[in-house]
Amino acid sequence: MLKLPEQLLDGSLTASVFRLLEKEMQHFVREATHGCKTVCTGHREFLGGVLMVGMLLFLPAGTFRYWQGWLLMGILFIPMFIAGLIMMKKSPDLLRKRLDVKEKQSEQKAVIGLSALMFLAAFVVAGLNFRFGWAMLPAWVSWAAAAVFLLAYALYAEVLRENVWLSRTVEVQENQKVIDTGLYGVVRHPMYMTTLLLFLSMPMVMGSPLSFVIMLFYLPIIAKRIRNEEKVLESGLEGYAEYKKRIKYKVIPYVW
Repeated sequence: MLKLPEQLLDGSLTASVFRLLEKEMQHFVREATHGCKTVCTGHREFLGGVLMVGMLLFLPAGTFRYWQGWLLMGILFIPMFIAGLIMMKKSPDLLRKRLDVKEKQSEQKAVIGLSALMFLAAFVVAGLNFRFGWAMLPAWVSWAAAAVFLLAYALYAEVLRENVWLSRTVEVQENQKVIDTGLYGVVRHPMYMTTLLLFLSMPMVMGSPLSFVIMLFYLPIIAKRIRNEEKVLESGLEGYAEYKKRIKYKVIPYVW
């Protein structure tokens, strides 16, 4: 006669199995909920960005025939969409960090506000520049700048690959370590190096030297952000002070 285990007869084994299944189900639901929130937030921000940039460019231009505006939107949003899909599949935690823009420090909130005003002014002026023909750059400049923009996008993707702790907010995360390889072995802030290339090439793509002058304000803006960021990292991230001594340049090799 088959003898059943005593734990099965008194129900303790069955209860343990159900508790284990319950924990696994709770973990699954929690992860699925986070995933859905990330997807929804990502889609909302992407579509909102497309609509906002389109309005800022084409309303001041007074026409949809502003081809430099379409060129910028293509090289800006198509790679962004592809990168978002890849990050959603391979690095959902990093994607969640990149979507989080809630700065806790007042100094960084001011930096974000100034950056928003800079972009607003640059895009509107570019549209008006096309509309009234103030100082349009030759077509070849727009195409050359588009190539620089895509190169900067590739460098941006490499920075994301190298640093899994990369966040859009200034903070020190749990178990974070100093990254000193790849681009981080050249400059301390390769993300700002790539965004500098991206932002300064944008007005050239749009054919607007006036917008380029406006975008130069990004230099003091990121200088302010970097000063605050390095204070946070030095005080909260082990080994960052030594890393700062070894890697002399912040953003541009041999220059800054």
